[in-house]
Amino acid sequence: MILTKEKLKQEIEVRQESEKALREREHLYRTLAENIRDVIWTMDLNLKFTYVSPAVESLHGWTMKEIIQLGLEDIIMPSSLGKIHEEIQKKMAVVNRIGRNNQSITLELESRNKNGTTFWAEVTATFLVDEDGRPTGILGVTRDITERKKAQLEKEKLLESLSQSKKMEAIGQLAGGVAHDLNNVLSGIVSYPDLLLWGLPADSPLRRPIETIQESGKKAAAMVQDLLTLARRGVQVSEVVNLNEIIRDYLISPEFHRMKSFHPLVTIVTRLDTDLLNILGSPVHLSKTIMNLVSNAAESMPRGGEIMITSHNTYLDRPVSGYTEIREGEYTVLMITDRGIGISAEDISRIFEPFYTKKKMGRSGTGLGMAVVWGTVEDHLGYIHIQSALGKGTTVTVYLPATRQEKVSKTNSTLIDRYRGQGETILVVDDLKEQREIATRILNTLGYRAKPAASGEEALDMIRREKADLVVLDMIMEPGMDGLDTYKRILEIHPRQKAIIVSGFSETKRVNAAQALGAGTYVKKPYVIEKLGQAVRIELDRVP
Repeated sequence: MILTKEKLKQEIEVRQESEKALREREHLYRTLAENIRDVIWTMDLNLKFTYVSPAVESLHGWTMKEIIQLGLEDIIMPSSLGKIHEEIQKKMAVVNRIGRNNQSITLELESRNKNGTTFWAEVTATFLVDEDGRPTGILGVTRDITERKKAQLEKEKLLESLSQSKKMEAIGQLAGGVAHDLNNVLSGIVSYPDLLLWGLPADSPLRRPIETIQESGKKAAAMVQDLLTLARRGVQVSEVVNLNEIIRDYLISPEFHRMKSFHPLVTIVTRLDTDLLNILGSPVHLSKTIMNLVSNAAESMPRGGEIMITSHNTYLDRPVSGYTEIREGEYTVLMITDRGIGISAEDISRIFEPFYTKKKMGRSGTGLGMAVVWGTVEDHLGYIHIQSALGKGTTVTVYLPATRQEKVSKTNSTLIDRYRGQGETILVVDDLKEQREIATRILNTLGYRAKPAASGEEALDMIRREKADLVVLDMIMEPGMDGLDTYKRILEIHPRQKAIIVSGFSETKRVNAAQALGAGTYVKKPYVIEKLGQAVRIELDRVP
């Protein structure tokens, strides 16, 4: 009896130790699941969640209780949903066949947040099985890989861009040699018909055949010119030109009227910024670019329609679509929009390849037009973006670096006098040296006493020492305080301080917040004398 009690006591102690160890393991696993940044989850074989770790709220936005009630179709984008079902069915068949689980799944899926945005996730899952090896559920881990995916895509775009540059360089070298030889041949075909026609009577039966030879020679010469454009990569472009003038000149040119004769139902509408900044460029190449883009737009509308040509200034400090890096600064923008048949994704990926065309050969399509456009934009250190959808039309956007150099002094002194200052002190706050110098030079020219500050912090130090009649604040400044935070701090020193806000982006909530605190007009970069002068004068004359 005594031995039996002792044995029972030992069994109880062993069970208590086992239960304690089990509770400690459960606590460890729960602590791990609740504190790890990745989402740990389980689901049944009907793909319904049975457990989700708390990290789901920071990843998806839904709480644990909310996401348990959701199906996969609620949190996985349709493009990725089919992939999940296919892989799970495939792996489950293997597990059932071999009677054990060694079938893990790793997928990259596009997932949805509660707020409607999407992100890329890496999901690793494995089957939970019973004692007989039959699947009873699924255990998985979800990890946010958006940044990794973004870096991968940027790398692919960079490699694609480098490949395009190498390809164009090789083709350019080939084109140069071919064009040189063709020019020698074509000189006789183009020049001699003029001499022959000179001596022929107006009613000569030979006149029409000779004119046809001459016209064919001119078409071939135009193709040679395109080849030469491809060959002259890296051409020096240093002439100060205005894109508006090039657009207007093209619209009255013989080339434009020839295009119109092929597309009589096409109309051209222009919206050109009257304050458009100049660029350093080659008028011949830029005109050819406009001609090719307009010709493409017209060709895409066989039943006619409207082509919109737009120009405006902008300030870029973030990459544009299709580029991983850009040179920050002021740009003039050319946009040509049609409502034509559009371009397929496959064609867009090849649109800059030489000799790739779907135009009608002999009328307007040599296959070199977009290659010439690409080369010209590259030579001008610019960027080009094409947005299109089948049946909805195409917009081509070209960004070309702007210059503050004047082509011809066309400043209206009467206009400047309207915004001239009387020596008022203006503090210009901008984190970019070039922008500070431009704004300061404009304001000094207008008769103000402008002083630059490279940051919000520097502006505060300066305004403590000397009060300014007006502060010109750049909204986006990194690192450090932005325009809104700087203005808040300035108001603590001078509660009625006048200010205007400038930015390279469209008006934002922070711009509105600064104006609500008392800042005046919002001026969009790049700086233009009239717009900046007008905004400064209005704010200085405003009665508090």
